[in-house]
Amino acid sequence: MKNRLLTLGLAGSVIAALCCFTPLMPVVLTALGLGGLIGTLYTDAVLLPVLAGFLVLTGVALWRKTKQR
Repeated sequence: MKNRLLTLGLAGSVIAALCCFTPLMPVVLTALGLGGLIGTLYTDAVLLPVLAGFLVLTGVALWRKTKQR
C-alpha cells in the first residue's frame, strides 16, 4: 500500500507537470476527440492545484515511509 501511494503521487506529479509546462494536454485531448475541453481544462486554475495535490500526496507518502523506519 505504501509503495502504491508513492507511485501514484510521483506519477500524478509527473503527468501534471508535463501538462502544465508543455503542450501535451491539448494534443492528447484533441487526439481523443475532446478538443472542446481545452479551454476549460488547460488553465492554470485547474492544473496548478492538481500538481500541488499530487506533490502533497508524494510528500505524505515519503513522510510515512521514513517514519516507519
